[in-house]
Amino acid sequence: MSDNQDFDLIVIGAGSGGVRLARMSAQRGARVAIVESRYLGGTCVNVGCVPKKLLVYGSHVSEDLEDAAGYGWNVPHDQVSFDWPTLVANKNAEIERLNGIYGRLLKNAGVTIIEGTATLADANTVVVGDQRYTTAHITVATGSWPVIPDIPGKECILTSNEMFFLPQLPRQAVVWGGGYIAVEFAGILAGLGVETTLLYRGELFLRGFDDDVREFTANEMRRKGVDLRFGVTIEAVESDGNHYDITLNDGTHLTTGLVMAATGRRALVEGLGLEALGVELSDSGHVAVDDHFQTSVPSITALGDVIGTPQLTPVALAQAMVLSRRLFGDGQGEMDYNCIPTAVFCQPNIGTVGLTEAEAREAGHKVSIYRSEFRPMKHTLSGRQERCLMKLVVDKESDKVLGAHMVGPDAGEITQGLAVAMKAGATKAQFDSTLGIHPTSAEEFVTMREPVA
Repeated sequence: MSDNQDFDLIVIGAGSGGVRLARMSAQRGARVAIVESRYLGGTCVNVGCVPKKLLVYGSHVSEDLEDAAGYGWNVPHDQVSFDWPTLVANKNAEIERLNGIYGRLLKNAGVTIIEGTATLADANTVVVGDQRYTTAHITVATGSWPVIPDIPGKECILTSNEMFFLPQLPRQAVVWGGGYIAVEFAGILAGLGVETTLLYRGELFLRGFDDDVREFTANEMRRKGVDLRFGVTIEAVESDGNHYDITLNDGTHLTTGLVMAATGRRALVEGLGLEALGVELSDSGHVAVDDHFQTSVPSITALGDVIGTPQLTPVALAQAMVLSRRLFGDGQGEMDYNCIPTAVFCQPNIGTVGLTEAEAREAGHKVSIYRSEFRPMKHTLSGRQERCLMKLVVDKESDKVLGAHMVGPDAGEITQGLAVAMKAGATKAQFDSTLGIHPTSAEEFVTMREPVA
């Protein structure tokens, strides 16, 4: 680290990973600056995980009100109303509060916050506006951005970014895509009373998840009124001012009040000047790095969504801890991408950790499958027909639990605990010897005795 440079580290991008890297490095004694052109906290805090889950909570209230009757509560339908602008305003206030917290965390750690768009003039110089800053290390943590396919009428299509700030809800909506974001927003819209259609080009959405989970989730979403159409995609969109006419690849048409694309995200690298400096990009457009987040230029590292690893906030946070230690600590530390738990906040929720059944078999494991499907206790009185799925994938030879999958209320909360056990190498016998908490849905994971396959 040279004393004649302005900083020891400049982080470009104040998302979850960038903020964590800046804070931890500053606390290790480094002189650190972070550059952000939009908002502190990145996608997750502003137009991702956090506001999305607040909208999920809001959309689920309608079911809670309906369920109340079974428990003796009289909630007259003609006295129930919903105001979308109120939800958006309250969500915005919470995000502003979190923005302030991120700012204080950075300042309290001694990090210099630079507002503006960064460009790399050379391997040790970052330009923001008319200011030049020199540094020993640069880390690119600019994240990713939604992509809308290049079709006629693409200017009529919204992405998840805009969905958080809609001035009003439409009566009908079409969600285009089959990943996390698509199924989550389809559930949000349907829960808020919007007539919702989800279109996906594949045979079944949520590619990469366990097949039982995918099929079960599709059935539950249909039960909740979402019109799922697989094997179709949008070829063009036309607007008449108030509605949109959608042309599908099978020649049919849909008319709707809103079209949202959740069709993928690209690494946000345009304008940084990386290629001019010789920073290599992968075929997918991500910044190419080695196992230590090192790019092809020695002074430049990168982490988070921009490098193409799993696009999950905890992954970026863990990467930041490893990189800070390697740059300004003892130089040690490795990322472990095995057994990463994740949740999809569709309705009902999905929680999953470890291998799917298909992945386990493809890896050569001889597996036993434990699966349970049931109606959650709450709905024995509510009358709702929603069901819950739990599944364990177990290696027959070692008895090790390779995968745990759930669809149902609080699936993410339950799966987090299972992830700890699986990270420690838990066996099915240890699951079986663990006492359940009764009566809960979670106890089913330690009471499934007989394999179904």
